[in-house]
Amino acid sequence: MPVQEIIHPKGGVPIKIFTRQVEEHAREQLENVARLPFVFSHIAAMPDVHSGMGATIGSVIPTKGAVIPAAVGVDIGCGVMARPLDIPREALGSDISGLREEIEATIPHGRTHNGGPEDSGAWKKVPAEIEKYWRNNSLERSIPMVLKRHPRLINKRVNSLRHLGTLGSGNHFIEICLDENEQVWVMLHSGSRGVGNRIGTYFIDIAKKEMKRDKVHLPDPNLAFFKEGSVLFADYLKGVQWAQNFARANRRFMMDATLRTIQKVLGRKVRPLNKGIDCHHNYLELENHFKSELWITRKGAIRAGKGEMGIIPGSMGTRSYIVEGKGSRESFCSSAHGAGRIMSRREAKRRFSVADLEAQTQGIDCRKDGGVLDEIPGAYKDIDEVMANQSDLVEVVHTLKQMMCIKG
Repeated sequence: MPVQEIIHPKGGVPIKIFTRQVEEHAREQLENVARLPFVFSHIAAMPDVHSGMGATIGSVIPTKGAVIPAAVGVDIGCGVMARPLDIPREALGSDISGLREEIEATIPHGRTHNGGPEDSGAWKKVPAEIEKYWRNNSLERSIPMVLKRHPRLINKRVNSLRHLGTLGSGNHFIEICLDENEQVWVMLHSGSRGVGNRIGTYFIDIAKKEMKRDKVHLPDPNLAFFKEGSVLFADYLKGVQWAQNFARANRRFMMDATLRTIQKVLGRKVRPLNKGIDCHHNYLELENHFKSELWITRKGAIRAGKGEMGIIPGSMGTRSYIVEGKGSRESFCSSAHGAGRIMSRREAKRRFSVADLEAQTQGIDCRKDGGVLDEIPGAYKDIDEVMANQSDLVEVVHTLKQMMCIKG
């Protein structure tokens, strides 16, 4: 569908919305961002739009001359990777619970607290291949000087290196899915983990202090920004770009480990059919739109340029989609990044029971306990409605149905 609503906030650029379902707080956030003087042309709100910190999740924010750290957020470079495998459904057998347990035992997942060796979400002993990559490839060598000047941002011993190749918690997942042809896919969702969180939090705090020092009054303190040309602007860009590279490497190591585990459990060679798809959905990039060089912040949105492949996952228990972008100008070549929440985690735990979770994830091998109740499908928008609302933005190439889902 095309744009379904346009808001014209007083003193701001238009907001073009690809859905009719926008909560009041999300509308307020969109209008606050639209009134910032450096926002260009209009804001695009995706069909999965919902409230975030300062800026709305599911929004595409084009800026000229400034960037907003909180609009990118603290899960810098978070995204999804998917690869089809050269095995049919029958190769997995009728019971894949053993495979799920093996993947869970192989890839650290869950929350981390103080980075200690007892944490389930970090490596107790970092695998040799990850150590080697950190030392000899792009990550350690490319750490920006601004991050080196602040050791607490890049702490190899505690959790920067120990989080590389790990899942995390919340809505991060590893899934085995089937497409419409019964082809097996592996899909996973994670980002820059603890190091991205520290980088994002550090620069958000610095931006707020800059606003206070310069007596800049904002409708929301989380919309604090850095002006292009300043030292802090340059430092922030370097930090974000490094964290985005970390996030991609993190997903690649998890994908490799998952494929090795499938191979081990099945006792046969398992190869990906192609290099797969990997797309950020919390990130910042310099792009050209409407004949202008713009900083595009996609907060809970993926790039969907003409012919570009993307991944739009639904909640566990529903469906996910492999898509091809249509290059919509009005969306700044973007689309939704998933189903989008319709209620907070606290509300989901209050409203639903474990019995509800069992019913909504019937037929899927996954945790069915109170620890993942906040991720119940009922806490999310209907993914099929989201897809219908963005038929002008993407074309569906494959529909994936989960067989197995691992949550942190």
